[in-house]
Amino acid sequence: MSRPQSKISPEWWDYTTLDRAVLDDAARLTADDLLGLSREGFRVVFYDTLEEFYLAEALEYIDAWRQATPDRPAGICGPIGPTEQLPLVARLVNALDLDLRDAHFWGMDEWVVDGREVPETFPLSFARADRELCFDRIRPALRMPESNLHFPRVESLAEYSASFDQVRCVTMQGGQGEVKHWAFNDPPRRSGQWTDEPPPAAEYGKLGARVVDLHPMTIIQNARTSGGGVVTNVPTQAVSVGPRETWKAEKVSIWQAGGHDNPFGMRLTALMIGERMADSAVPMSLLADHPNVQFNYYRGGLGECSVSMH
Repeated sequence: MSRPQSKISPEWWDYTTLDRAVLDDAARLTADDLLGLSREGFRVVFYDTLEEFYLAEALEYIDAWRQATPDRPAGICGPIGPTEQLPLVARLVNALDLDLRDAHFWGMDEWVVDGREVPETFPLSFARADRELCFDRIRPALRMPESNLHFPRVESLAEYSASFDQVRCVTMQGGQGEVKHWAFNDPPRRSGQWTDEPPPAAEYGKLGARVVDLHPMTIIQNARTSGGGVVTNVPTQAVSVGPRETWKAEKVSIWQAGGHDNPFGMRLTALMIGERMADSAVPMSLLADHPNVQFNYYRGGLGECSVSMH
């Protein structure tokens, strides 16, 4: 029996093509149920205040960079959604006099227009945001060398991917989009050999850093969260870190304050990872196969999956 068509965009795979029973199970989960999904290799953590949430997120940068040595450089791969942790990272580095000469940072993704990544003058540029919110705020004497900043670029993706073999990635940190992605690992189009079934999890997991077409939901979400809702300003392609690089990170840490995905989505992926239900229509669920994943929630942003008419 073929899977349902997407309720969002029939040309794509996404979470609305899952079995209805799985979706209903996710909607019924309480906060305590989410905590109960923790297992070996998957941990669920709650924070009671946003201050605590974003400080803990920023401290993951400090923890990774403190482990860097001349003989064994180390770093973190970080997101643009969320961004509230980034100024805190700079303040902590400055306050602790943390020398970053052996530390590294990987940007997760960047927009692509006309086959090239956008320049840092582009208003929505992720590299620009990383610099303005974090790296430009670190005292010059403490900053990592420019060569230790790894931003994905279309013409040097092999070099970007290889850097994950050359430098220890202590943590890959991310958020969760409404289409249930990390970075821009969106669900695939429903076409060709994947018309009737989405790619097997193992097949999707082979994908490395690459240029991707963005699911319509991703475009709309980024317009909402970063562009005041002006969808026409959001590119339809991006360059993204892939599952192949993600599995080279010692830990994957996902941070959900309630602003990027909704109460249902924040439950669904936890259920699928906790119960090892990897499905490429829900890319975040593929982390069920990673040996060290942590989901971090702001308790006040978790909400409820109930009808509330306004």
